[in-house]
Amino acid sequence: METTHRKPIWTYIIIATCVAIFIIQQITPYSSWATLEFWPAYAYVFPWSFITAIFLHASIEQLVFNMIAVLFFGYTLENMLGGKIFLIIFFLSGIIGNVGYLLTSITGLTNLYTPAIGASGAIYGIIGTLVVLIPLRSVYLYGLFTIPFVFVVAFWLLLDIIGLFAPSGIAEGAHLGGIVFGAICGFYIRKRMPTTRYSYTIV
Repeated sequence: METTHRKPIWTYIIIATCVAIFIIQQITPYSSWATLEFWPAYAYVFPWSFITAIFLHASIEQLVFNMIAVLFFGYTLENMLGGKIFLIIFFLSGIIGNVGYLLTSITGLTNLYTPAIGASGAIYGIIGTLVVLIPLRSVYLYGLFTIPFVFVVAFWLLLDIIGLFAPSGIAEGAHLGGIVFGAICGFYIRKRMPTTRYSYTIV
């Protein structure tokens, strides 16, 4: 079975939504959206925050970085698998990512009363799926040379594992939760569609 290109509508919708919500964050009181953040200590009080926190961002830098990642990796995955599967992976990875952050908080690696926001768990889920489906595809670094995608992801994964034990203000637990779930999705997809040939290059 051959893959076909599909217009990545949902990738753009997610980016537009995150940008719009960030603008709203800047012009409204913090108290009006504080319960949308993911607070590990209050996860059972604000269960919707497992999803809503995905669309919030703490700074313009975080927003820009995450949206660039959604554009490149999300575009590639949605083109490969279609909007429905892409959205399932995106949302479930984001939720599992927050579960991962919750687990690091419960175990004392992070503070139970420090909220987490951002789409990184969902993005890492997309990356986890892609690295299983196209591990040897080329990634262009700084426009100068290429490197197999699997090596880039392995490096990011190593940094996150190290970061668990070196406080950095980054929710490494969310990254790890997202990427593990994404990889599981990737293996499931490969098993269900073993004859699919992916012909995409990540830039």
